[in-house]
Amino acid sequence: MENFHGTTIVCVKIGDRVAMAGDGQVTLGHAAVKHSAKKVRKIYEGKVLVGFSGATADAMTLFDKFEAKLEEYRGNLRRAAVELAKDWRTDRILRRLEALLAVADKDSMFLISGSGDVLEPDDNVVAVGSGGSYAQAAAKALSRHSTLGAREIAEESLKIASEICIYTNDKITVEELA
Repeated sequence: MENFHGTTIVCVKIGDRVAMAGDGQVTLGHAAVKHSAKKVRKIYEGKVLVGFSGATADAMTLFDKFEAKLEEYRGNLRRAAVELAKDWRTDRILRRLEALLAVADKDSMFLISGSGDVLEPDDNVVAVGSGGSYAQAAAKALSRHSTLGAREIAEESLKIASEICIYTNDKITVEELA
C-alpha cells in the first residue's frame, strides 16, 4: 500500500493573536484522494492550537496524547510538548508514529517530532509539512513587510504554498486564538 502524503500547516503570532492554518489535501501516491481534510484543531478548552502533517491515524493518536499531557501539566504548553516528545521518542509503539505536530497557545509555539525535537521558532512563525517551507517563507515576509493580522498572514501563506507545492491545496482551515 502506498503512503499518504502532503499537508501544509503554518502558525503565526502577531501581537496578541495567534492563527494556525492548514490545507485540506490528502494525497495517496500520485493522486489527491481528499480535498477538505481538517488538519488544524483547537484543544484544551479552546486555548491551544494543534496542527499535524504525516499519517492521519498517527496524528490523531498524538493529538490525544498531547491533550492528556496538557491536562496533566495544567495547560503548561512547554512542559506538555517536552513530555510528549520524550514519550514519543522512547515508547516502543509511539516511536513508530509518523507525523509532526505544530502546537501553540497565546504565549508560545513549538514544532514537536518523534525524534525528540521540541523546537520553538525565533520569529513567531512555525510551519510543517510538504509545503511548510513555502508557507513559512511567505509568513515571515508578510509579517515583516505588511500590516496584515495573524489570521490573514496564515491564510495568505497557505494560498502561496498551494501555488508552489503539489501536495498542498487552497481548501484552507484557519483556527485562531484572540
